[in-house]
Amino acid sequence: MERFNTLSVILAFAVIAPFCAAFHAQEAQTDQNTSAPQPSHVRKADRRPMPFPPGSETMATSEALEFRAYDQMAPQDRDLAADAESAIAERAGIAGLEFNQGKWSYQQIVCPALPGHLFLQFTRNNGKGDVSVFSASIPRSGDGRVRIVPILRRGYSLFSPAPINALTISAFNRIRAEEHVSETPEWLATGMCYAALAGAHPQIGPPEETDIKKLPAAPTGREVIPLRGGAIIRFTDVASILRPMQWTMTFNSKGKLLRATHSAAPKSGGKVAERTPAEAQGKPVQTADPSAKAILIK
Repeated sequence: MERFNTLSVILAFAVIAPFCAAFHAQEAQTDQNTSAPQPSHVRKADRRPMPFPPGSETMATSEALEFRAYDQMAPQDRDLAADAESAIAERAGIAGLEFNQGKWSYQQIVCPALPGHLFLQFTRNNGKGDVSVFSASIPRSGDGRVRIVPILRRGYSLFSPAPINALTISAFNRIRAEEHVSETPEWLATGMCYAALAGAHPQIGPPEETDIKKLPAAPTGREVIPLRGGAIIRFTDVASILRPMQWTMTFNSKGKLLRATHSAAPKSGGKVAERTPAEAQGKPVQTADPSAKAILIK
């Protein structure tokens, strides 16, 4: 009888032992996780997704965009434009731009931020008040399609002004999606390319003497990094005929353009209508103001 009791104890221990070992292992793992340093809330905020990381700008403003006349274009670009002429004519006709009527000319928009596309700006000038303009994008590889951005038809905007038009924004996002580039494009060059496709010839920099007037001083471009991620790009175009114009483009965390505005820039010494809290030069830092929602990168 004593032998059976001993055997029962041994069997019970054999059954319980694995559960005890598992419990002690789990307890040790819990202690290890508890003792490990936990990331702070500020650290997580610093990891907000940025489609255009600050400090990535390597290109001078004068190199961010270029317009080339037909005779200045590379031979392969002229050939690519000729091959796409029928597709451009078809899409321009759908938009009611009367591409088959009158004499049209074009120039190339050289945009380093979007190297996978050839950009052209077409113009037909029938005199004051009768000017038609549109931009065209042609993919350099087989991945993509020819797209156009209507700007003016006989002096009038087709839908709403091209700089803020939802169709312009949609076309720009599709063009960027076709790029498939490994490197992150520069934020200022990207913003200036959008402005050019929307009909502007943007210039950023110090005042310049011209035959007509002296351009007023304008700030360089700025990138704002919201705490939730994404980017807001702002710059002032000093080449606008009437007065400097301010461009503002809002991107989400994946680099998709959500909204664009285009309005007269504040006069020199004037009060800026929209203020960005927690402005800091150089690199992003956590704002000390709990109510602030963004930081500024210059």
